[in-house]
Amino acid sequence: MESCALNLIEVVGVDKTVQNKIETQFLKTVHRDRKVKNAFLLVHSESHGIHINLSHGSKDSSSLSTQQPHYMASCGKLFTATIFGQFHERGDVSFDDKISSYLDDELMKQLHLYKGKDYSGEIEIRHLLNQTSGLPDNFYPLFDKLLADPDFNITPREAVIWAKENLTPSAPPGTKSYYTDTNYHLLGLIAEKVTGAPFHSVLSSMIFDPLGMDHAFMLQVSEPRKKSSDRVADFYFKKRRLNDLRGFSGIDYAGGGVVAPPEELLIFMKALVNGEIVSGETLDLMKADKANLFPNFEYGYGIWQVKPIPLLIPEKLKSWGVLGATGAFMFYHPKLDIYLIGNFNHSSYKQKCVRFMFKVINLLWKSRN
Repeated sequence: MESCALNLIEVVGVDKTVQNKIETQFLKTVHRDRKVKNAFLLVHSESHGIHINLSHGSKDSSSLSTQQPHYMASCGKLFTATIFGQFHERGDVSFDDKISSYLDDELMKQLHLYKGKDYSGEIEIRHLLNQTSGLPDNFYPLFDKLLADPDFNITPREAVIWAKENLTPSAPPGTKSYYTDTNYHLLGLIAEKVTGAPFHSVLSSMIFDPLGMDHAFMLQVSEPRKKSSDRVADFYFKKRRLNDLRGFSGIDYAGGGVVAPPEELLIFMKALVNGEIVSGETLDLMKADKANLFPNFEYGYGIWQVKPIPLLIPEKLKSWGVLGATGAFMFYHPKLDIYLIGNFNHSSYKQKCVRFMFKVINLLWKSRN
C-alpha cells in the first residue's frame, strides 16, 4: 500500500511496546495482501488504559480516516438479536414463541418442508436467533444474482419466499445448527410486526438513538442523524467494489446492513457488556442458549463464542462477539477486559480476520500475564 492513515490515541497506562506490536501486526497483515484496500482496528480497555484506533488505506482508497463509517456485514445480526433481547424484557416477545404467531399464512405456508414433512409451525424465535431453525440460507444464492445483474432487487419478504420455493431445509427445527440469513430476514419481519415500524426505524429507535450512535445507519436504507464528513469505506468481493449495488438492502436487511464508525461500534459493545441496553441476565441467556456452529465456535443469539479446543484453541482466546463476511469483527474478551473491533472490508477475510484477532489477543495476554 502506498499511503496510509494511522491514528493512535494513547491513554494513561498504555504499554508502548504492546501498542507498537499491535500496530506492526496490523500493518503487516494489510501490507502483505494486495486485495485489501482499507482496514480498521480499534482496541479498547478502560481497566488497562488502552485505546488504539488504526486505519490503513491504499492510495486509490478513500478510507484513510479512523472515523470512517464502514459496512459491518453480518455483525448486524448482533444488533437484531439485541432488539429481541429488549422485546423479551418488555414482554413483547418470548424466545419460545412460535414464529407463526407473528407471520402471515402466505409466508408460513410450507416455509419448512423437510423430507416430506412440514415443520413450519414448530419454528420458534430462539431457533432463528441461534441458527437452529434448519431453514436454508438465501443470502449467497441471491448475492450471486446481484453480482450477475446490478439491477437485481428483492424485498426481504420476497427473499424469504424465494428461499422456500428454491432451496431445501437442512434439518428439523432445533436439531442442528446451520448459519442462514433467512433466519434473520424472518426476525426483521417479526420486529416490524411487533413494532408496526420498518426495521431500520426499529434499529434507530431502540439502539442507535438511545446510545447516541449519531453516524450509524442501514446501508442504502436510512440516513444517520449526523452526516459524516467521510464516505462509507469501500468494501469488496474479489476485485469488485460493492458499495453501490442497490440490491444489498433486500438481501442484507436484519442479517446485516449496519454502517457505523469504529468508535460508535465500541459504544454499542460497551453498552451490551455493561447491561445498559439489555440486562446482564438477558445477555447471559442470549449466550447460554447456544449451538455448535463450527468446531471452534458456539453460537448464541447472534453471538459467536470462541470454544477452546485442547492443543488448538487455548483457553486464553475465549471471547465472544460477532463476525461479518467482509472480515468485520466486534469482540469482547472478559478476562482481559478488552474490546476488539475491526474490518478488512474484503470477503477473503471472512475467516482470516479471526486468525488476526487471535494474534492481537495473544499479544495482549502476554503483556498482562
